[in-house]
Amino acid sequence: MPRASLNHYYQPTVLSIRKHASSDVPPDTEPRAPSEDATAVIFIDPEKEKATVRKFDRYVLPQFVIIQILSYLDRTNIGNARIFGFEEDLNFKGNDFANLTSLFYVTYVIFEIPWVLAVKRYGANSVIAIAIILWSIVVISTGFIHSYTHAVVLRLILGFTEAGIFPALSFLISTIYPRGSQAKRIAVLYGSTALAGAFGGLIAYAIQMMGDRLGIAAWRWLFIIEGAISIVFGLACWATLPRSSEEAWFLKEDEKRLMKDRRARDIAYTGSDEFSWSYVWMAFTDTMVWAAGLSLFCAGVPLFGFGTFLPTIIKGLGFESLQVNYLTIPVYITGCIILAIVTFISDRLQKRAAVAVLVPLIVIVGYAIPIGTSVAGAGFFAMFLCSGVYTYNTLLVTWVSNNIKPDHKRSAALPFFVSIANISGVVSGQVYPTHTAPRYILGNAVSLSMEFMAGCGIVVIYFILRRRNQIKDKQRADGITDNGDKSDKALDFEYIL
Repeated sequence: MPRASLNHYYQPTVLSIRKHASSDVPPDTEPRAPSEDATAVIFIDPEKEKATVRKFDRYVLPQFVIIQILSYLDRTNIGNARIFGFEEDLNFKGNDFANLTSLFYVTYVIFEIPWVLAVKRYGANSVIAIAIILWSIVVISTGFIHSYTHAVVLRLILGFTEAGIFPALSFLISTIYPRGSQAKRIAVLYGSTALAGAFGGLIAYAIQMMGDRLGIAAWRWLFIIEGAISIVFGLACWATLPRSSEEAWFLKEDEKRLMKDRRARDIAYTGSDEFSWSYVWMAFTDTMVWAAGLSLFCAGVPLFGFGTFLPTIIKGLGFESLQVNYLTIPVYITGCIILAIVTFISDRLQKRAAVAVLVPLIVIVGYAIPIGTSVAGAGFFAMFLCSGVYTYNTLLVTWVSNNIKPDHKRSAALPFFVSIANISGVVSGQVYPTHTAPRYILGNAVSLSMEFMAGCGIVVIYFILRRRNQIKDKQRADGITDNGDKSDKALDFEYIL
């Protein structure tokens, strides 16, 4: 029996589903053919479907990008603030800055899953807007602190408020877009983190040039201004983000019905919408999810270290403080370009593993250069190669999201394996200690090693998924048509390799 393929979303096909699985589909959406086995046939115009989904690209995806930019900007601006007096004014000692960086990820990891489940239950608009407003208040407050203790408390709260943003946005993308085109949307989110670094460098440079104003130090203005921008956007999101894809304010009534029909049509992929803790347990016991989490953990050490410590690393190459913030801009832009090119290739070839396993090689070369030489020009060039760290996570998160069903399992699995990965933020804060300045060989060596392990993780996941497909092939060859599983291990679900 040929393997059922779900890789292509817009097919002019007719799909039979059980009525009880599509009770939320309006009866007057499209003509339905009755049958003896209590099934209904849903007809959806593929061109109308494409046009409807494109509306999310116009109205929702740009908001996701801005949210991710603001989140990353408000999380990593501490690295820019460090360049112009943050540590000195707060009397930091020894490894205080590294510890402060690591502490953010303690609460960040703990609260990722609750935030995503809240989005699933209460809707994207209210939950995400509340998160943005809360973290904005924390960032603004950072501009008025006067001790290391104050900084620790606020970083812990910031980790809590930002915890669910990226996994929630990734989950929402997985519920809106077809599997074959999710990669470029999630790539846009990861690309926006690189873009945030470029914006952060530009804003920091402008504020550094502005200097102290109204008796307030420049680094304090950095937190106040960036926090104020975020809080305004957070308030706007409450009105502009839809609660769900089926209730989006910019859709016409027939388009809303189409989205509901599409959910019913694709029940083989998304599974039942009825919540069950068994799906959460499936996520926590899935070897693929754990393998993905450990792989992302390895990739996360260089990723988080790069985002926070890039200004510090560039300064260690011998550049002046005033130069450092604007020198980060072209590096981050290069990261966006690498991400765009590799993601395009991945989507074009539909070979996630083959493309993803090659990405760490670029980054490994990048970290090897400053380990081997102290020449400033070579070290700065190496940072452009290291900017490829954003690409690996894009491909892996998309790949794993494509291979998990139903929604409730995915809504637990995504933040779960991303939570495992984000523990690496605690590690990354410790691999660039002050006493290893100016070359930071320890941090670069650890980052290189972890990138190598991340590449090995891709190979492991590939063989896990290939083995699962082979088992299903054998079952179908033996004449089995239904193995009784309703998750991604069901016979009608094919894992993308």
